[in-house]
Amino acid sequence: MEYKSPVYKVIAVPIEKVKPNTYNPNTVAPPEMKLLYESVKNDGYTMPIVCYYDKEADEYIIVDGFHRYRIMLEYPDIYERENGMLPVSVIHKPLAQRMASTIRHNRARGSHDVDLMSNIVKELHELGRSDAWISRHLGMDRDEILRLKQITGLAALFKDVKFGQAWRPADEEE
Repeated sequence: MEYKSPVYKVIAVPIEKVKPNTYNPNTVAPPEMKLLYESVKNDGYTMPIVCYYDKEADEYIIVDGFHRYRIMLEYPDIYERENGMLPVSVIHKPLAQRMASTIRHNRARGSHDVDLMSNIVKELHELGRSDAWISRHLGMDRDEILRLKQITGLAALFKDVKFGQAWRPADEEE
């Protein structure tokens, strides 16, 4: 079967059926949000919102495009012009892969909130993903993963780490 990128199957989805994910570490400052609004106002939506379709909830969960989604929520003129419909491109991946996709999209574009990024690493670890998996799929080196794990302060993140023998104090003689 020939692979066809999701962007070739963009659909119009009522914004009420689109929901943010719980793990996006990307933030946009107010001046950039205003610029994004101006972009959507003047150019329209030129990129679809990337979503995962949750059949049970009949909702589209955002993988990438949260701030474009926010523009429609926060600006009535955009909502009205677009008739409350967002352009959505659907991907079919399990949660860990969607999280990795979100990070790849964000890292290719800009900066992250470190605390939220730490929580992503924590969640991926809790989903059973190894440091090697995280490194490969999120484009991080081992030191970055280690620093992010340290921020969460959870010892469980280090349970599989082999530690060497540390210095031991000599017994004091009296």
